Amino acid sequence: MPSWQDAGLGTMKRVALWLVSVVGEGNTFTKEDLRAAFPGVSQVDRRMRDLRDFGWRIDTNREDEELDPHEQRFVKPGDPVWEPGRATRKSGTIAIGAARRREVLARDGNMCRSCGITPGEIYAGTYEAAQLDIARREVVKPDGTKATELVTECKRCRVGGRELAVDLGTVLKAAAVLDSAERSVLSGWVAADRREFSLLEQIWSDYRSLPEESRAQLRAELGLG
Repeated sequence: MPSWQDAGLGTMKRVALWLVSVVGEGNTFTKEDLRAAFPGVSQVDRRMRDLRDFGWRIDTNREDEELDPHEQRFVKPGDPVWEPGRATRKSGTIAIGAARRREVLARDGNMCRSCGITPGEIYAGTYEAAQLDIARREVVKPDGTKATELVTECKRCRVGGRELAVDLGTVLKAAAVLDSAERSVLSGWVAADRREFSLLEQIWSDYRSLPEESRAQLRAELGLG
């Protein structure tokens, strides 16, 4: 493995080597650490973010709530980009610049597509305000091919759904067998891009999220022992 201090390598390759040989898998670092390692190198932060397109996982406090805002964690390496031919950007990779981010947020109604929360809204039962971000989601198309698409998610849902893939074919097949009444209801939800849950459904959702000791109390209240 070449040295991360080899000035003949590109910045992204050097950053990858620095993460592996200096930071170490599972350890944290700061932007100041990165910039101190590469003094005078322009856009070193951006070159590090580019590594995510090659399977490198580098978490911020948006993905890992244990991190401080100035910290990042080198979770695991991806492709060895310093090897010949391995630093070519994969076809279909989606870059998320500021303009694309605004576009996705607007398209998704400026809300988390997993739980529906909006930016700044307080999570139920907490004092924590929601923060929205853009996540890459693997989608299995009806013909079996896979595609990576962008979706708006809040910090909580993004952490929980990082490895989630969705099967569009399954969703389309399920919708196709709905009877007319069910299809009409679904059409209303889709057209409005939202659904109001009944009190009964909300209780069920809350029950599912309770720890076992608390779930037992509700079972006892319902006479289920």
